[in-house]
Amino acid sequence: MRFKYLILVLLLFVFGPACAMGEEHTFSMPEYAEGEVPPARSHEEVERLLAGAKPLVEEEPLRVVLVAGPKDHDLGEHDYPNWQKVWSRMLACVKHTKVDTAWEFPDEKQIDAADVLVFYQRGRWNDERAAAIDPFLARGGGAVYIHWAVDGRGGEQEMAKRIGLASLGGSIGYRHGPIHVDFSHNPHHPIARNLTEVDWVDESYWRLRGDPSQISLLGTGVEEGEPRPLFWTVEHGRGRVFVSIPGHYMWTFDDPIFRAVLLRGIAWAGRRNVDRFNELVTLDARID
Repeated sequence: MRFKYLILVLLLFVFGPACAMGEEHTFSMPEYAEGEVPPARSHEEVERLLAGAKPLVEEEPLRVVLVAGPKDHDLGEHDYPNWQKVWSRMLACVKHTKVDTAWEFPDEKQIDAADVLVFYQRGRWNDERAAAIDPFLARGGGAVYIHWAVDGRGGEQEMAKRIGLASLGGSIGYRHGPIHVDFSHNPHHPIARNLTEVDWVDESYWRLRGDPSQISLLGTGVEEGEPRPLFWTVEHGRGRVFVSIPGHYMWTFDDPIFRAVLLRGIAWAGRRNVDRFNELVTLDARID
């Protein structure tokens, strides 16, 4: 197994991703929070996660818009601008992927052209955003919300109708530190393939607004003695939504397991093979 993994890494180095060689930028986040960085993953963990990948076939380009906003926390936390810079470079490494970026919210032209909108920022929901997102989902678009992007800022009830659960800032529970995530709830979902239990050092939210019975639950963490949703999906007709509550610390985005989950979520939301981004899972990731 280790030999096969080394062969895979060698092939990726020689043949792709296309922008990996001769590129002065790295594909890891530039700044981490102060304190002890969580331990790196082993090669064996990554092998197990990626096992059983479906063969990739030629497909129409996946058009992704990465939406960020002003940084609102300390060093290495909620670094939306640097995430947008790094991930726009990284996603563009994959064939048949077109990447655009937006600040705060995509414009009409970007939404019309997109297959998937990925939000990592402090969220907001209002009538104007509903008027843009509702037809996007109705036509089969996909949306991904990471961490504080679930904040509705007064529009949380309506936001929850679209994304499953949403935050009213100041009323939720939250905790920074070790998070043990149970992925046994929906093991046959393509995003959750080969996932059972995962430990991260990040932030959890709970006491969110919305109806938990309306989400397809992928992963939970125990807070105040109860399992709380941390990863889930929602489908609205042809539209798909994937939500990750973890994503507070920048080291989490360099964790290959979190990266794989998030990349699968983007691909799934766009109705594509969830393994289409596998070559990015190890790219400058934290692996021993």
